[in-house]
Amino acid sequence: MDPRTIQAQALTDIMLAIFRINGKLLAQGDTVSAPLGLTSARWQVLGAIALSDRPQSVPQIAETMGITRQGAQKQVNLLEADGLALAMPNPRHKRSPLYHLTEAGIGTFANINNRHTMWANRLSDGMATSDLQRTLEVMGSLEARLEIVDPLKASEP
Repeated sequence: MDPRTIQAQALTDIMLAIFRINGKLLAQGDTVSAPLGLTSARWQVLGAIALSDRPQSVPQIAETMGITRQGAQKQVNLLEADGLALAMPNPRHKRSPLYHLTEAGIGTFANINNRHTMWANRLSDGMATSDLQRTLEVMGSLEARLEIVDPLKASEP
């Protein structure tokens, strides 16, 4: 018999829904960003750099976006190769440069942001603002718990 509580079953159902939604968001994000030569992964890293108030290192980008350093580095390298991001020396760590957007990167981010706004407006049409806000609150609470609950200890009998 599965000793899962009612709350644990509800959370499991939420986790499965998040996995499905993530896949769909990435696929549709690729569609939205493709005309600009981006993928969802590149868009994510471009956004992390654009929305920061100062240049970011790859570890900072990875932490902000919840991705691996290797994944962030790969996307930063591609953004740099495309002329959208530029490395600058990091006075705190010589081997970990800081990245900022070039003028082309700023323009690309503005363009993708406009495309995202149109997509988000269509996607959210007819949804109650209070439902969306409550969903964000619950997801924030879940994210905070994920930071403090050790999955290895939690999975031990």
